Amino acid sequence: MFDSIDVQILNMLQKDGRTKRSQLAEAVGLSIPSLSERLNKLEEKKIIQGYYAKVDKKVFGYDIMAFILVVMDSSKHYNELIKRVKNNPLIIECHSVLGEGSHMLKAITKNTEALEKLLGDIQAWPGVAATKTTYVLSTIKETTEIEITKQ
Repeated sequence: MFDSIDVQILNMLQKDGRTKRSQLAEAVGLSIPSLSERLNKLEEKKIIQGYYAKVDKKVFGYDIMAFILVVMDSSKHYNELIKRVKNNPLIIECHSVLGEGSHMLKAITKNTEALEKLLGDIQAWPGVAATKTTYVLSTIKETTEIEITKQ
C-alpha cells in the first residue's frame, strides 16, 4: 500500500502540515516532482484527507467543551440526526458508538447558557430519547497524530 518513504512523509506532515515540499523532498531523498507525485497519490487514496490549522478555541470565546451521549429511540431517525449534526457548527465531532447510547458528540460553546440551549435543541431532535452530558474541565492531550509504520 505504501512504503517507508511514504511513512516518513506522513509522519513529517502530521507534525507540521505546512512543511514545504522542498523540505519534505530533501528529508526523504526525492526530487520535488517525485515527492509531489507521491503526495498526489496519497491524497487520491484518501490516506491524506486534508491539511488543517489547529485553532485555539478559547481565543474565539469557546470556553466550554462537552461530550454528549445521545440515546435514540430507534434507527429510523438516523439520517435526520446526521443531517442536524453536520449542520450545527457547535458540534465538532460525532461518533457512532456501541454500548450505552448510539452517538457521542463533542461540542463547544461560549458559556453554560449556550450549552444548555444546545442540549435543549438536541433533546428536541426527532428520535432523541435522552442525552447524557460530560463537561470537560481541562484537556490534557488532544491530537490528530497517529503512529504510522510501514505496512
